[in-house]
Amino acid sequence: MFDSTFTSVFGTADSLVGAVSTADFLLCCVFSVVLGAACAGVYMFRHSYSKNFVVTLALLPLIVQMVITLVNGNLGAGIAVMGVFNLVRFRSIPGSAKDIGSVFLAMAIGLATGMGFIVLACVFTVVVAIVNLVFVLTPFGKPREPGKTLRITIPEDLEFDGVFDAVLNRYAAESELTEVTTTNMGSLFQLTYQLRLREPGLEKAMIDELRCLNGNLKISLGMTPAGRETL
Repeated sequence: MFDSTFTSVFGTADSLVGAVSTADFLLCCVFSVVLGAACAGVYMFRHSYSKNFVVTLALLPLIVQMVITLVNGNLGAGIAVMGVFNLVRFRSIPGSAKDIGSVFLAMAIGLATGMGFIVLACVFTVVVAIVNLVFVLTPFGKPREPGKTLRITIPEDLEFDGVFDAVLNRYAAESELTEVTTTNMGSLFQLTYQLRLREPGLEKAMIDELRCLNGNLKISLGMTPAGRETL
């Protein structure tokens, strides 16, 4: 069963133009179009796109298939030709990493169908679609919230050890007390924390709760300067 995955419908990779029948060629064309549409669907999933690029991406496997057929199954020549086409495209129009990856996916599908490996092309497309779905829907690759510096002013008589821990643990994924200084001629203390919020938009709620604990004295929250992050 699995052997058929790596078997070409053309029977041989040598001299494809002479070996390909009309029925086999049309069958590969159909699969190129269908798998090209699937490749475009993978690209569009939760990603901004333009119709022109999506249509081009859907047609690319069919184009690559034709190139491979015309060069008699010579993969080196086929890849060189399609590589030149894609280099021209990306030199003229800026492309994101996903754009480039999708183009290579479409090219791989076209190479497989152009050589007659239809089952392999289908399996490859399904595997890439599933992996893409998993990566997009999970936190994989999601950038962490940037580090922030929190400064809390407290009265001199407030025992600050652990008093803010419950609030910080609720709103911050990581927090560390890095500095304690006196201000206002020693009548006030300033606590400096390095922290990383669990998610964006929690700043106000966290500060409101901290104000209830420090007597409504000054609290400041800002981005940690580059190179000073300790978490």
